[in-house]
Amino acid sequence: MISSNNLINDNSFRRLALLTVVAVFLLILVGGVVRSTGAGMGCPDWPKCFGQWVPPTEIAQLPANYQEIYSHRGYANTEFNVVKTWTEYLNRLLGALIGVLIFCTCIASAIAYWQRDRAIVGYSFLALFLVGFQGWLGAKVVSSVLDTWLITLHMLVAIIIVGVLLYVVARTQITLRVKKERTRSTANNRWLVISSCLLLLQILLGTQVRETVDEVAGRLGELQRFRWVSELDIRFYIHRSFSLIVLASQLLWIIPSIRSLAAESVIKKLATVTGILLVVEILTGVIMAYLAIPAWAQPIHLTLAVVALGMQFVVVLFSFERLLPNRMTDSTSIPREESGSVTTL
Repeated sequence: MISSNNLINDNSFRRLALLTVVAVFLLILVGGVVRSTGAGMGCPDWPKCFGQWVPPTEIAQLPANYQEIYSHRGYANTEFNVVKTWTEYLNRLLGALIGVLIFCTCIASAIAYWQRDRAIVGYSFLALFLVGFQGWLGAKVVSSVLDTWLITLHMLVAIIIVGVLLYVVARTQITLRVKKERTRSTANNRWLVISSCLLLLQILLGTQVRETVDEVAGRLGELQRFRWVSELDIRFYIHRSFSLIVLASQLLWIIPSIRSLAAESVIKKLATVTGILLVVEILTGVIMAYLAIPAWAQPIHLTLAVVALGMQFVVVLFSFERLLPNRMTDSTSIPREESGSVTTL
């Protein structure tokens, strides 16, 4: 372990970084709830909400002509909805909390790793920059009245933030045990990379389908939800069929990893979790396709896919040695074994 006179040790930093990753996953889930409930314009301005730092809880707290004031945001014929307003506002608060967590991660990385691995510090600050960009992009999404391509870009940036944070965590986790577990099968690693790219493409394609769903929902209304699927364009059918290709490519690396690695292997555990997440994610997709796109399934479907991609990204890092150079060159850097165990993810 590191010297006792350091303020922050490896485990403390790793826990903070993992907490930040979990918060980002939670934000993606909440963002999905915002979209599935149509709460994206619950707050028509940014960073305030109806011109207030604390949103109103009843229509009496708004100006009598609020619909006219925000008519350019689609409020000309829309009544104030307190549930949608507070759903969007809580989404913003969670985003602000993530900003604080990543700022703390940056400071902690500088204290713990400036002398040992400045790449960890650099990537931590990159995550902070991306969160700031994401906040600015969120403001643009609101000002554009939910422009579809901006929503897709917003989702992509969130995935990149997750990837950067997971890289930071994984870079602190290179132990002798993990290095011995690196997959040596070229074919297995090839499918690992290919399936990761296909899954990312499927997620981005799913955001396009989500935008189509929003358009159909706005046109037909909630009472005709049973017609939504039949009104979707070809992107939905491509997304649905492509899921079989994604699943097949995933199985080509998951099954060999589970069969060939020891039960206590970190990679084997991650492969197992990834497989379970993908199966459940596909099941939620089937539910949406055949049960009129229930609102509860939409955010779960997206979040499971992003979490699975995150788990797979960690496996990629552990499987290709050049992606995570072994920074632990001295005895103070390598976690010591106690009772035959080594600290792992």
